[in-house]
Amino acid sequence: MAYEDRFRRPAAHEDLISALAGKEGPFNAMVDVLMFAAVLGRNKGKREPFDKPGEPIRLALIEGRQYGDVLIDMIAVAEEPNDPKILADERQPDRVEIFEEYANGGLNYIQGEINASGGHDYVSIISTLVMDALTTPDERQNEFSALVRAADLDW
Repeated sequence: MAYEDRFRRPAAHEDLISALAGKEGPFNAMVDVLMFAAVLGRNKGKREPFDKPGEPIRLALIEGRQYGDVLIDMIAVAEEPNDPKILADERQPDRVEIFEEYANGGLNYIQGEINASGGHDYVSIISTLVMDALTTPDERQNEFSALVRAADLDW
């Protein structure tokens, strides 16, 4: 389980996290890598628990990022939409665990993309993932559009 004022990073991905936040990487800090990985993991439906944590990171580092203060809450609410108590103060460890597991899933996905490309051009790989997310139609939007057309609504 997570620490109250910290979150874990998966030890299996320490080298990847360091590389993505290093001189040749697209991120400025490890916390940025984990935030991106958590969103990617959620987007790809890859929530993957892990047992062996690396060095924990202070939650305050996320809270200091633009929109970082709500990222953990947003991911938790998206994961548990029928549980309004997920946002209660006493449920913070649950929210952090959800974030950690999606970050691990996102890191696994990134590692798979790196392995598939056969290279270590991290900027290009991350850029491609971002562009894919921006250009791939959201299935919920497609469903909404189909409902609007079926109802013959002119929006």
